[in-house]
Amino acid sequence: MEYIIEETVLGILLSFIANDKCFSPRSVDRGTLAMLSRCEISRGQKILDLGCGYGAVGIWCAHFTEPENVFMNDIDAGAVSLANENAARNNVPGVNAIVSDGFDAINETGFVIILCNPPYHSDFAVAKRFVEKGFNRLKIGGCFFMVVKRLEWYKNKFIKIFGGVEVYRDGEYFVLRGERRREEYGKRK
Repeated sequence: MEYIIEETVLGILLSFIANDKCFSPRSVDRGTLAMLSRCEISRGQKILDLGCGYGAVGIWCAHFTEPENVFMNDIDAGAVSLANENAARNNVPGVNAIVSDGFDAINETGFVIILCNPPYHSDFAVAKRFVEKGFNRLKIGGCFFMVVKRLEWYKNKFIKIFGGVEVYRDGEYFVLRGERRREEYGKRK
């Protein structure tokens, strides 16, 4: 079944087409909103929406930076097709939406912000790969944001990879923010 979502997302009126194969097909997920509320995006920043689904995160970001600086990916070709359609629907047709299993088909590096609402109801393997590979795709000073419901494993993983983590609680959700401060993984005191 197909759904039309018309919603103001943190001050930006957006319209999306979604279907039952997508995560949160009837409205923008509350965890996603919690994560976006922690981001400050400005012109010129290179952004990645990792696991974009129908494109809500990347399309919202494209309203604050140039659309061609926004990259979105998903393992599902149908989701990427919807993300492209929704980008045009929201007047940001220059975004880059591609089919990719995590970072496998993404050649870009130097992201200022990577945003991810992972499939955290499965095992941790996907999230682990996203955080580890995401670190390497950020520029120094770049930030990785992830929204989750279970804190401890994710918090420990961010500390191991980024050397620290900021955690924000929003109801049942936790938004984690890791900043790449050095070239290699590692702990800081």
